[in-house]
Amino acid sequence: MISKILIANRGEIALRVLRACKELGIATVAVHSTADANAMHVRLADESVCIGPPPSRDSYLNIHQIVAACEITGADAVHPGYGFLSENAKFADILDAHGITFIGPTAEHIRLMGDKITAKKTAVELGIPVVPGSDGEVLPENALEIARSIGFPVLIKATAGGGGRGMKVAKTEADLEEAVSTARSEALAAFGNDAVYMEKYLGKPRHIEVQVVGDGAGNAIHLGERDCSLQRRHQKVWEEANSPALNVEQRMKIGQICADAMKKMKYRGAGTIEFLYENGEFYFIEMNTRLQVEHPITEAITGIDLVHEQIRVASGAGLSVTQDEIVFSGHAIECRINAEDPRTFVPSPGTITHFHAPGGLGVRVDSGAYAGYKIPPYYDSLIGKLIVHGRTRVECMMRLRRVLDEFVVDGIKTTLPLFQDLVSNQDIANGDYDIHWLEKYLASDTAKG
Repeated sequence: MISKILIANRGEIALRVLRACKELGIATVAVHSTADANAMHVRLADESVCIGPPPSRDSYLNIHQIVAACEITGADAVHPGYGFLSENAKFADILDAHGITFIGPTAEHIRLMGDKITAKKTAVELGIPVVPGSDGEVLPENALEIARSIGFPVLIKATAGGGGRGMKVAKTEADLEEAVSTARSEALAAFGNDAVYMEKYLGKPRHIEVQVVGDGAGNAIHLGERDCSLQRRHQKVWEEANSPALNVEQRMKIGQICADAMKKMKYRGAGTIEFLYENGEFYFIEMNTRLQVEHPITEAITGIDLVHEQIRVASGAGLSVTQDEIVFSGHAIECRINAEDPRTFVPSPGTITHFHAPGGLGVRVDSGAYAGYKIPPYYDSLIGKLIVHGRTRVECMMRLRRVLDEFVVDGIKTTLPLFQDLVSNQDIANGDYDIHWLEKYLASDTAKG
């Protein structure tokens, strides 16, 4: 069994991993930049090591410093959380070379699913439904031929992309040349790789993702789906489990397809297979080989701790449950609380003067924030996640309305007013939205924020 875990991350996810370690009786090491010396996970960890100045490249992305911290403290495993080095195959290889367990998939699987073109080919081989698109990289000279074979409108996407960067829509042949050129330029600037591919552009899809966990030996399970359709600039804002758009039969069918695929791969650890969903059909878009920000809503409806499962699998103990033992119960919603202006979304770093998290049955707040905590301007603006669970979606929405009124964060601007607005919206209440809904709503006169 793993005896000491170094948490190679910061903020709420570092604290969330630390709590799981303590519940399992595993010693913890927090690493931090100089800007995070007073972070809550640093205060609560058994040991802490400063790994550099505020810029991520000099601290949280500094593989040398993190490996050195493992050697100094005697940590025999690393949990990468999400973001930073969580999907860095080189990092996984280096840890393995030093005899340190990477709590995540194999480097091979990270590489396989990290490139969008290779991931799509792999999905086809594994029997996962995919959106019609190019077989490989799209170049300016073959773009028109490929687009005509797919049918307009088409979506050009960076092969190494994420977060909406290197992604452009061409609605007609006249739009195509500029869309490909712009996508390639953005991809090169963001990822150091200008390769792009092409897919059929779906008009009003939902974003559905399936949570999977495998033991690396051919056993795998799915834990249902999450609906992440409420997005701004391709960034998730509000997530639900289960999706209001799916019925039980659809849920179990796509879940089993994903679990069977992970069995064939002999996938190890937690992962998420993401789809666009439209007119009853699922279309694979990517696989994230890590823990997702929105994993708590899956935990709420299944009662299964995903970080516990990650650590068990990495330790060689296998999965704690079989597919037949998983029971889906109720409905859960997560709101991502960002230190941002709720209307303009401009980051709002600064000192939190008052902080009061709501409570009660079915309420969970994952946050490393506290009164007096100074939010640094160097990192992602996410300061917490509000997770609410109810026996039904209606009960969950009513509970969410109540706890949003209780949540107090003073001294900075946050997105809490946005969620107070959304929870009262009739389209949201009806579950009637797609991936474009929030952008249109924010641009309308009805949005309050």
